[in-house]
Amino acid sequence: MDVSDSLRGLQANIERALVGKPDVVRLVIVALLARGHLLIEDVPGVGKTTLAQALARSLGLSFQRIQFTSDLLPSDILGVSVFDPRKAEFEFKPGPIFANIILADEINRTTPKTQSSLLEAMNEDQVSLDHHTYRLPQPFMVLATQNPLEYQGTHPLPESQMDRFLLRIRVGYPDEEHERQILRGAAIAAMDGLSPVLNGDAVLSLQKRAEEVRVDESLLGYALAIVQATRAHQELSLGVSPRGALALVRAARALALLEGRRFCVPDDIKHLAVAALAHRVMPHSHWDPSGERVGDPEEIIRAILRETPVPR
Repeated sequence: MDVSDSLRGLQANIERALVGKPDVVRLVIVALLARGHLLIEDVPGVGKTTLAQALARSLGLSFQRIQFTSDLLPSDILGVSVFDPRKAEFEFKPGPIFANIILADEINRTTPKTQSSLLEAMNEDQVSLDHHTYRLPQPFMVLATQNPLEYQGTHPLPESQMDRFLLRIRVGYPDEEHERQILRGAAIAAMDGLSPVLNGDAVLSLQKRAEEVRVDESLLGYALAIVQATRAHQELSLGVSPRGALALVRAARALALLEGRRFCVPDDIKHLAVAALAHRVMPHSHWDPSGERVGDPEEIIRAILRETPVPR
């Protein structure tokens, strides 16, 4: 089976459980191919957990769901060293982070200290505890869900944490016909019958193929022009970091592979710019005369895309 057939099969398998959201599924696969992590920001009950479970089952990989709460501790995620009196030494008991696919559910309901415990794992695929370093299983991917900040009991993610997510997406409500299918139980039946279409070795191979996708110098210049425009934009107090620029290019390579190409085109960058960059910028906090806050990050990125010349 070639790369295109493998990825089409993976997408179709996930869509059996998350009905009516092909664009969302494609972005999840892009993040997987780019060795990135995904932040899903939406209201409860639209299928965020289903998406993570369907991905893990489609790949035959280990899966752990971590419910983030206000009293969750870093050791509840990473693990803890326990003294074994028989051996007279401490033994490390791995936490739920030691799985291939992690669902960090409602990540903004826990404290900043616990949120920060994920930084090393997400950036370096390892956990350091008690002067020891433990490698995480590969492939490794975090899918974090975040409730809207106006919900009670939420703690905004710090900029350093947001920057670790390759993409931020929203699932959204299904349309009427697909919601009717959900009410009939089609999605539950599909999830129960979901079987792997790829394995971990295949995923690692696909990730390597994504890294080999060619990006022309003109497209690198296009991506840099977009990033630099965020740093000079009058409505933004914080622009996109170099990590964000790298994330955009990595995601574009992955999208090209998903489309069956060995090279990137400008539309790859344009299609992913909002999902890859909007959560990395910080607008100035100011309001218009009507009392509405202005400076929506996604609209600012879209405006920058309209103003930035596209290479030919």
